[in-house]
Amino acid sequence: MIEALKGTEAMNKMGGRFKLSALIQKRLLELMQGGRPLIEDTEGKTQMEIVIDEILQDKISMDFEAHDPIELPKL
Repeated sequence: MIEALKGTEAMNKMGGRFKLSALIQKRLLELMQGGRPLIEDTEGKTQMEIVIDEILQDKISMDFEAHDPIELPKL
């Protein structure tokens, strides 16, 4: 498990574990579709570690109040 997720810093930044989870999922999808990391040091890090570092370094956030509902892909 990623050490940063054991603490509460990332969860507190987002306002709860469910909002944090939604942001992680959205950003992971962006990275998997070819998005570029917003942090410099990505050497040897998984995409999940990159997303957590982006959150902790305030590179990404999500305004859940101002956005339209997230459309999920149909299975």
